[in-house]
Amino acid sequence: MFFKKLIYLSLLFLSPLCWANDVHEYHLKNGLTLLVKEDHRAPIVISEIWYRVGSSYEPNGITGISHALEHMMFRGTKKFGPGVLEKIVSKNGGEQNAFTDSDFTAYYQKFSADKLAVSFELEADRMRNLLLRPQNFLKEIQVVMEERRMRVDDNPQEILLERLNAAAFVASPYHHPVIGWKTDLQNMTVEDLRKWYETWYAPNNAILVVVGDVKPNRVYQLAQTYFSNLKPITLPKIKPVKDLFPLGEKRLIIHTPAQLPWLVMAYPVPVIKQDSNNQDPYVLHVIATLLSGGNSARFAKNLVRDQQIAADANALYNPISRLDSLFLLQATPTAGHNLSELESSVLKQIKQLQTFSVGTEELARAKAQIAADKIYQDDSITAKANELGSLAAINLPWQIERDYLKHINAITPRQVQTVANKYLLASHLTIAYLLPLSINSTNFNSLSVIGSKHVP
Repeated sequence: MFFKKLIYLSLLFLSPLCWANDVHEYHLKNGLTLLVKEDHRAPIVISEIWYRVGSSYEPNGITGISHALEHMMFRGTKKFGPGVLEKIVSKNGGEQNAFTDSDFTAYYQKFSADKLAVSFELEADRMRNLLLRPQNFLKEIQVVMEERRMRVDDNPQEILLERLNAAAFVASPYHHPVIGWKTDLQNMTVEDLRKWYETWYAPNNAILVVVGDVKPNRVYQLAQTYFSNLKPITLPKIKPVKDLFPLGEKRLIIHTPAQLPWLVMAYPVPVIKQDSNNQDPYVLHVIATLLSGGNSARFAKNLVRDQQIAADANALYNPISRLDSLFLLQATPTAGHNLSELESSVLKQIKQLQTFSVGTEELARAKAQIAADKIYQDDSITAKANELGSLAAINLPWQIERDYLKHINAITPRQVQTVANKYLLASHLTIAYLLPLSINSTNFNSLSVIGSKHVP
């Protein structure tokens, strides 16, 4: 009965009537894009400002600079000195934060709906008036390096993923970690940040996203009031980037202190592109769901419950990305089984998709799972704002998220088999093993690379 309800919800969600006049899009004369979505269920609003710059824009020597600048954006402007911004947000009952990714940097505040002007005033000011004091930078870069140590250097799985990315992406800028390489952070200067800020932080490189209990025209008027006086700049021209075609399997053996061994396998795959009719990214999303979309999916059923060779197993893929990305398979072996056995079992699951047509009921269940995930995601104003902002930040139209499930619902069993054979190739694989060392071992974080590949 639950399955039938999911199918019904999926069909209901695909109805174009649900999306009539859903997102309101505006463009200020200085190049700022404004996206507004009404949601009147609660008297709150989230306001996000997205900049089209992240780690994939960074050259060697200053990796991690987008994230470091994100930290400094909270250290005061000429109008609102150090600590004032936080006090204003707190005084008005709001919350704020920021995040950096490969393709963008974003800042947000969540307030009661009548406080939206507070968010606009703060973000418009720090878009061009950041202080960037040397004494604040010296403290903040230490915080960033400590963050790297905690999130990556002391986390064996993150160590593996960082090295896998560096191996899988050869010519792609996704080779670099978002948080930056340690040496680059150690040698970064406040002048590096000032140049980066002056190069990328401007209205014609920004998207303002507002979701909540608002009226679109009123939001547009507020945006005009606070942002229209900011002058656009000449932005750097982004040259096209294409990673190298894989010429064979690549393997990494990671030795680092850890509790459990871990397997990660990565295939290079395409993502959704503007003005492209390529349906393959949508099919790859369905394949990932067929493999690990819940307890009824193939990995959980076959590897975890039936064979009991995996303690957990997942397929991960994000079709929303500026550049081509990776389709990841991750698994942890159970006691008594090794990574080689687990790798063989995972590859057999891929071979099944390539050899036999997926059943209509199984495919319908995967589509319903994707629809349910989408419905639950859209129930959050934060998730909706993030979805709109991430699309706009990589120059994709917001209509992609509106029409997403239409593409999913049209996928056939034959497409699944064809796409699995097209991209999930042994000769394209990057395979990484995490082999735990004793916690007391002195052989810390050594790496061995065999053969010739990256991770999002």
